[in-house]
Amino acid sequence: MKKMQIYAFDMNCVGHINHGMWTHPRDRSVNYTDLDYWVDFARTAERGRLDGIFLADIVGVYDVYKTAQPRSSRRVRRSRSTIR
Repeated sequence: MKKMQIYAFDMNCVGHINHGMWTHPRDRSVNYTDLDYWVDFARTAERGRLDGIFLADIVGVYDVYKTAQPRSSRRVRRSRSTIR
């Protein structure tokens, strides 16, 4: 039988699955630009004896205002249509 590996997951966005968790009093994700934030994240994973950390990147923009399509996605769609 194979061993299961367990990883910590983080994504550079306001909320990936648990929307609104950034409002929790103990949330420190606003400090994502500080090295200490990531060192603490890694140490917490290590303390929990996790096998690794997965840091997801985000390609694109999640942000929309009043259901308006973001400018960046309009540009991407236009450039894709010209590629043959």
